[in-house]
Amino acid sequence: MPEVIFTGPAGRLEGRYHPAKQKNAPIAMVLHPHPQFRGSMNHPIVYQVYYAFVARGFSVLRFNFRGVGRSQGSFDHGTGELSDAASALDWAQTINPEARACWVAGFSFGAWIGMQLLMRRPEVEGFISIAPEPNRYDFSFLAPCPSSGLIVHGEKDIVAPAKDVNTLVEKLKTQKGIIIDQQTIPGANHFFEDKMEPLMETVTSYLDMRLANVR
Repeated sequence: MPEVIFTGPAGRLEGRYHPAKQKNAPIAMVLHPHPQFRGSMNHPIVYQVYYAFVARGFSVLRFNFRGVGRSQGSFDHGTGELSDAASALDWAQTINPEARACWVAGFSFGAWIGMQLLMRRPEVEGFISIAPEPNRYDFSFLAPCPSSGLIVHGEKDIVAPAKDVNTLVEKLKTQKGIIIDQQTIPGANHFFEDKMEPLMETVTSYLDMRLANVR
C-alpha cells in the first residue's frame, strides 16, 4: 500500500494507492467523511471499502482532502474538495491509461463529493454512496444521475434520517437507464458502530453482483 503524493488545486495531496496486478484493471477511488469532523482517508469505513476494491482486482486510491493530514490547503465547504477529487481521479487515470472502468465510493461528506464527481466524469460507471446526507447537502445536481450504484444507510441514522435518504432514492429511481440499489442496515447509526460487518457484507455483495455482470 504505497504512500503517494500528487498535485491538487491547492497544493500537494497525500494518498494511499494500491496498484492492481492486471494492466487494464478498473480504477476505484474512496472518499472520506467531513474534514472538520475528524474525517480522513484512514477512517475505518474508508479503509474497509478500499480493501474491498483491492480484493476484487481494482487499482484503488484513497486520499486526504485539502487541509487533512499532510494534504495542503484548507477546508473549502465542498467546492475545493470536489476539485481535489477530480485531480485525484486524473492522477489515477494517468498511471492507469488502459483502465477499462472507474468506480467512486464515499462515506457521508465523501458520498456527496463522489456523487458530484460522477456527474462530471462520464467514465464513472458505478458508485457506492454510504450514509449520504440529503438533509444537509444539496443533491439536486443528480438530474439525471448518470450511473447505477448502491446507496446504503443506517436504519437509526439521526445525522441523515432515513426519510430524507428515501426521498432522494425515490427521485433517482424514476430515471430510466440506471438502477439504484438501496439498502438499509438494521439498527445502524450514521457511523455504523457495531454494524461494520453487515455494512461491508452489503457493499461487497453489491460489488460482486455488478462485477459478475461485467465478466
